[in-house]
Amino acid sequence: MNTPPLNRGVSHGSRNTANGSPERHRRTSAMYRRGSNMSQASFMTDVEMAQDEVELRPMLPAQYAPNGQLTPRVKVFAGPMSESVPTSVSSFAHRRARADSTASFTYYEEDRTSEEGADEEAIAEEYGDILEFDDYDHSQDDLEAGFAPSLLRRKSSQYSRRSVEAPLLRRRASASSAGSTDRWRGKRISQKIYILTEDLTIVAAGFKTSNVGNAVYWTLCIMTVGIAWLLFRWLPRWRVALTGRATALRDCDWVVVENQWGEFAVQDVGRQDYGRPLSTVFGDDEKIPHGDFDEDSDPVINQLRSLDYRYIRFCYHPLKDKFILANTWTDPAWTNVAALREGLDNEERTYRELVFGRNMIDIEEKSIGQLLIDEAFHPFYVFQIASLFLWSVDEYYYYAACIFIISVVSITTTLLETKATMKRLREVSRFECEVRVLRNGFWRHVPSGELVPGDVFEVTDPSLSLVPCDSLLLSGDCILNESMLTGESIPVSKIPVSNESLELLNLSASSTHPEVARSLLFCGTKIIRARRPHDDDADEEAAALAMVVRTGFNTTKGALVRSMLFPKPSGFKFYRDSFRYISVMAGIAAIGFVASLINFINFGLAWHLIIVRALDLITIVVPPALPATLTIGTNFALSRLKQKQIFCISPQRVNVGGKLDVVCFDKTGTLTEEGLDVLGARVVQRPDNRFSDILSDAIDILPGSSYERDPTIDYSAHKTILYTMATCHSLRMIDDELVGDPLDVKMFNFTGWSYEEGEQRSGGAEDDFDTKLSPSVARPPPGREYDIDNLDNDAAAKPVELGVLKQFEFVSQLRRASVIVRQFGSKSGQIYVKGAPECMKDICKPNSFPTDYEDLLHYYTHRGFRVIACASKTIDKLNWLKVQKMRREEAESELDFVGFIIFENKLKPSTTGVIEELERANIRRVMCTGDNILTAISVARECGLINRTAHCFVPHFVEGDSRTALAKLSWESVDNSLFTLDENTLRPMAPAAESDVSLPYDISNLRNYSLAVSGDVFRWIIDFASEKVLREMLVAGQVFARMSPDEKHELVEKLQSIDYCCGFCGDGANDCGALKAADVGISLSEAEASVAAPFTSRVFDISCVPTVIKEGRAALVTSFSCFKYMSLYSAIQFTSVSFLYASASNLGDFQFLFIDLLLILPIAIFMGWSGAYPVLSSKRPTASLVSRKVLTPLLGQIVFCVLVQFIGFEYVQRQEWYKPPILDRSHSNSLNSQNTTLFLVSCYQYILSAVVLGVGRPFRQPMSQNLPFVTTMFITLVITSYMLFDPAGWLTKLMELTYMDVPFKLFILTLGLANFAAAYVSERFLFPGLAKWIGVLSVRVNPRWKKKRKAYKEIAEGMRG
Repeated sequence: MNTPPLNRGVSHGSRNTANGSPERHRRTSAMYRRGSNMSQASFMTDVEMAQDEVELRPMLPAQYAPNGQLTPRVKVFAGPMSESVPTSVSSFAHRRARADSTASFTYYEEDRTSEEGADEEAIAEEYGDILEFDDYDHSQDDLEAGFAPSLLRRKSSQYSRRSVEAPLLRRRASASSAGSTDRWRGKRISQKIYILTEDLTIVAAGFKTSNVGNAVYWTLCIMTVGIAWLLFRWLPRWRVALTGRATALRDCDWVVVENQWGEFAVQDVGRQDYGRPLSTVFGDDEKIPHGDFDEDSDPVINQLRSLDYRYIRFCYHPLKDKFILANTWTDPAWTNVAALREGLDNEERTYRELVFGRNMIDIEEKSIGQLLIDEAFHPFYVFQIASLFLWSVDEYYYYAACIFIISVVSITTTLLETKATMKRLREVSRFECEVRVLRNGFWRHVPSGELVPGDVFEVTDPSLSLVPCDSLLLSGDCILNESMLTGESIPVSKIPVSNESLELLNLSASSTHPEVARSLLFCGTKIIRARRPHDDDADEEAAALAMVVRTGFNTTKGALVRSMLFPKPSGFKFYRDSFRYISVMAGIAAIGFVASLINFINFGLAWHLIIVRALDLITIVVPPALPATLTIGTNFALSRLKQKQIFCISPQRVNVGGKLDVVCFDKTGTLTEEGLDVLGARVVQRPDNRFSDILSDAIDILPGSSYERDPTIDYSAHKTILYTMATCHSLRMIDDELVGDPLDVKMFNFTGWSYEEGEQRSGGAEDDFDTKLSPSVARPPPGREYDIDNLDNDAAAKPVELGVLKQFEFVSQLRRASVIVRQFGSKSGQIYVKGAPECMKDICKPNSFPTDYEDLLHYYTHRGFRVIACASKTIDKLNWLKVQKMRREEAESELDFVGFIIFENKLKPSTTGVIEELERANIRRVMCTGDNILTAISVARECGLINRTAHCFVPHFVEGDSRTALAKLSWESVDNSLFTLDENTLRPMAPAAESDVSLPYDISNLRNYSLAVSGDVFRWIIDFASEKVLREMLVAGQVFARMSPDEKHELVEKLQSIDYCCGFCGDGANDCGALKAADVGISLSEAEASVAAPFTSRVFDISCVPTVIKEGRAALVTSFSCFKYMSLYSAIQFTSVSFLYASASNLGDFQFLFIDLLLILPIAIFMGWSGAYPVLSSKRPTASLVSRKVLTPLLGQIVFCVLVQFIGFEYVQRQEWYKPPILDRSHSNSLNSQNTTLFLVSCYQYILSAVVLGVGRPFRQPMSQNLPFVTTMFITLVITSYMLFDPAGWLTKLMELTYMDVPFKLFILTLGLANFAAAYVSERFLFPGLAKWIGVLSVRVNPRWKKKRKAYKEIAEGMRG
């Protein structure tokens, strides 16, 4: 049988290759893109969409396959669906697949065949199910054309056995004929959607309610008096299985949505009469090409079916037979700016509101009743209610009443806190105001909630303080504060959208194009200033106008609010392990239950007493205060952090902070001061074509009088560099103050010039600058108003006034900015460019560079200075039309290089001390910056991040570049190029014998070398190098320079992929992605709760990093201590009650009360009061509850407690005054000597165990400094000793104590102290060694039990070896 080649349905550079094609063999090359470490960032950049994941499978039945072999299945992503988020908040494209996530979906139909046999064009568009044959080599499947194999492997390989072997949905038969597309259209019952910007994979499965199943459900609920209702509430999958009937998505009434974290939701499918074309919902991109289907290419949707999940709206596409994101729509009529200004009519607005909803970020607020039900019917509180009922039946009325009051207070507090939190969040997110909008051709005021995409509104309306939705600026200009998005409060200028930038508008892209972002007003950003276009002619649009593109939760602000409402699970195992441990204890309780049941039956007790007593054991094992104590350490740490001006919006990250292995730092504004001081300029002197000396003042650059000028020097380049500093910037004048980038402010202030911001006017003839353009103007200071070069030629010379006609703002990818400037009265114009020195080679004439260009650049960057290069060119006969039509590529070409501006970047005072502290704590420090690599290395050495006496190796390309698969790298020492690294092993090679190696760095320091990597090399290593080189680069790399925001993000993800627990500290501007991706992100921002990162420090230096780590360690240790203490408390009480049950006795009502309320509660609370230890230790606390280090001491302590109670229990029975329990078949007798002995012994155990388990150094302050804890210990010991030696009569009666002689009382005291001494010594010395010995022994018994080492440690050892 002839098998056609496999079309893999990849739109970006996909290749249709036959099995043996050269293209296929090329993929096997070791130097080509490797599936093992393919960049996930390139996937985001190339694909820029969220997709369904659709399984490719054979259309041929197995019996027709050659050799009877079944073909392997591959999954690919499908369907262009995404949510756009601007570059400034690319933090929401979380691309890390955390280890704890799972792609096991109960409701996903893996063997779907709904689109088999579709035509190739449809496949290319839809990436649907296509033919796959047995001769396809699965091992070669790296999806090279822009796909990330790691994502594919992750999502395709983790389906659980449960979902495959016991699906709740019936699979369809897999065999079908090749031409059966129509047969399956509309039959899809489930779909998988990957939402890129949320990093969320969901499965939606369609259902209708089964009448029979529903009847059975309600019958069970009524017959079990609500118990079945509770069970189905806790186990929603059971309820779905019982009451739901799987239905095609096109017909379903409700949908079950499950995400990769296993979170489960049932959502109703909304239905609305619509009667409009398909393109009004999905845009032109979603229309099906002619010939693919019988229907018209833009058919009418009679009924709009929508699904809202986590405030994300999906609309059902009837032709594609699936739900598609509704927030990427663009109107096909948005073809030019003039078309955008027309506004909408009321009818169109009404239809659009049906599709996109109201323009409100309105969080659904649950009522008190709903919150109460959610809280009170939580499994823990239901357990509490059952326990209360049990204690009441057992006549423990006082104890039951107290626990009831505590539970009510706890629930009420939780309700009030939840309500207050939701109220705060609603206040932050909800915004509504009056907006002046164009409707039906007339201007009117409407509430901002009525805005829909396509509406045109006035930005200059005085009542408008915040942007009400994501919108495009059509006319006028704006200055916005986007700190809400980025954490950085530098104002951002917005300019009207042009037809060229409108073509680049793509709301389905993962990030906004920089040209579009310049005109996009993001929802929730503060309007600092909005100005209307100033025209002399009467104009009906004498206002700044904007057009709505996204509303409500579809906006950028909506995405931020969602990230706060639905934070990702942190992957921290402590809470999961704690409940595993509880389940083990419950198993032990079950054994005790059976044993006591048999024992009580033998005693012949009443059945109600037998049941109550046996069930009581289970309530003892799961203590009421356990959930609260698990969060005590975190809550105390949060309050201490707040006192230090560090705020946290994700409390679960506090504990994670205690586990950090590496911290990445941004440089500028984080390690160094934000504002750089201008050291001076080095100007190219013509015609010698060499650099001048450093000119440290504006008057030195361009002297104001002829007698101050050196006649041998041509000052034209000097003038150019001064003019560049005065005009090439993005500063704005607000309230007579210059605002903008701190570097631009410093540079402009250096010149001493004044600046007057201009106003752009619309339209104009070719040469009427003075009437149609009011540009921004820069003027020299008084006394230097005239250009002395022109005074000689023209007696009537005009003062220097430089008008900025057009500005090309700084773009991080180009690393430069430029302006078109005209001197007042001149016919010619100049283009001034400033940017990174590396980018000048591409845009300047080669002969304009001095011969020592590289040497001088190396000199300054090596010493930590920031260097900005300047260039310019002159344009003759400049006119308005020429300026407007000039493209950036044309302006920034064939320039003359004119010199360097040198900036001094000072370290912040705290930087060096913090870096040294982290080094002592053995926490790796990494610099991640957009600055020059040599500057970064210099700063790293200055602050101690890199060893000053060790080699630092920098790679550069000797063949090819970052886009060349077969490029070759050379790694050379930054201090002496004779020292190099092997490109395959990244280990130092010995220098040639004849070379001079006399350096301050001795040869032994080659062992302590570090790597500094630039962004282009980082990209090449990610994409093309071997995995071994990648991993070694990640371990040895200390400085990553010229890194884009996406590359910073990816560096964090790659570090996490080799088992680092990674922190990131930055100023929140370009670091949003990295801050969000890091395990612990700390933003240095003025905002109290910046959404750019989990932690926000209002102290603008890195001293917050060790603080967060110390508090994280303290919180982690506190959580473990509290959990161990509560577990030990359960074991002690379980032991006491079990011994007493042996003789049908029990503890008394007030004895239980005393233990639980006066001993356990205050001790558990104040155990967590201890602050963090001031010195950061090189040791790290354990984070696993089920590790030997935790369980061995805990089990040892339990053994001690059982042994001590057993001694007391046996010894008391040998005393002459011993009072045995009296058997009462209907009541428990607690007035006996066994009870008194065990009660008093256990009281000492409860108190003194807290001292044993109260871990102090090296993670927390010693317990002796915890005053509330010490006070609690003292008071409880005094009360217990008082009850032991000389209790008052009323107390004896209340606590049901019996007579004991003095020697026995001393024996009990000795027993308690001996227990404490043995436990304390064992906890400090015996148990840690025992845990280690058990580990060694277990590995010898079974080598597979050996603990898996972290990958980065193995890599580091391999490099040293």
